[in-house]
Amino acid sequence: MERIIKNINNVWIEFQNNVIDHIPKLILAILVILIFALIANTIKNLCLRIYKKVFKNHYLNIERILASTFYVLFFALGIFLALNILGLEKPLEKLLAGAGIVGIVAGFAFKDIASNMFSGLLVDLQRPYNIGDWVEIDGNYGVVVDISWLTTKVKTVPGQEVFIPNQIIYNGTFTNYSTWGKRRIILRSGVSYGDDLERVKSVAMDEVKKIEELLPEEGIDFYFTAIGDSTYNFMLRYWVQFNSNDDYCKGMNAVIIRIKKRFEQEGISIAYPVTTLDFGVKGGVNLFDKEINIKS
Repeated sequence: MERIIKNINNVWIEFQNNVIDHIPKLILAILVILIFALIANTIKNLCLRIYKKVFKNHYLNIERILASTFYVLFFALGIFLALNILGLEKPLEKLLAGAGIVGIVAGFAFKDIASNMFSGLLVDLQRPYNIGDWVEIDGNYGVVVDISWLTTKVKTVPGQEVFIPNQIIYNGTFTNYSTWGKRRIILRSGVSYGDDLERVKSVAMDEVKKIEELLPEEGIDFYFTAIGDSTYNFMLRYWVQFNSNDDYCKGMNAVIIRIKKRFEQEGISIAYPVTTLDFGVKGGVNLFDKEINIKS
């Protein structure tokens, strides 16, 4: 009995000594955690202020993600130092090793989601387009109606809403038609072989100058581009103001109507495919100039 009591006393004394020895370490560990928590909170608020000053327009709340990331990193650093002070670094190493394996497995499983989220972060930072811009992404042409962490929602001209993964934006090419507030129209057509080409050019450019949507300071270009099978092909280029796709369509529509009417007044023919039948040995025979005798 005395031996049992003696062992209990020894255990109690050893426990008291260990507690007394670890109290300073425990207090120091708590102070380290509090100090790093204060630093983490300060850095978080600083990140929010800097981000809002640099990026005034933000849709994804990326500033909160970045600030929270810095907060977690500094707070975790304080916890690691505190555990090291208490001598618990070995269990921590095993825990981190297990977390690393889990992280690798999760990385493979969620790589596409992570890629889209990172691309969403780049979209928010770089700002290649904004809500309301007319864009063409991965063959989808329309207006941007929403930008999220994973996708960009585009409302196409036919009226469908298309959700485009953000990683596609940086894996390929895309076009933002709203960047300059203007857009170039390229109209292609052709006239017949019998028309005066100088007159065709003068009439076409004169009609373009009369439309309301035209930006005259950008200039008008007219070029004959090829001698086709039955036409002289030409290209007419001009700039119009662009706030929506309707501006582009109106600029194209107005010129087509004007050129068609003016060409009719000037006797200019908008050519269509013509096939020549060669009934003679040289040059062919005009069916209306010479009677054709068919022998039975």
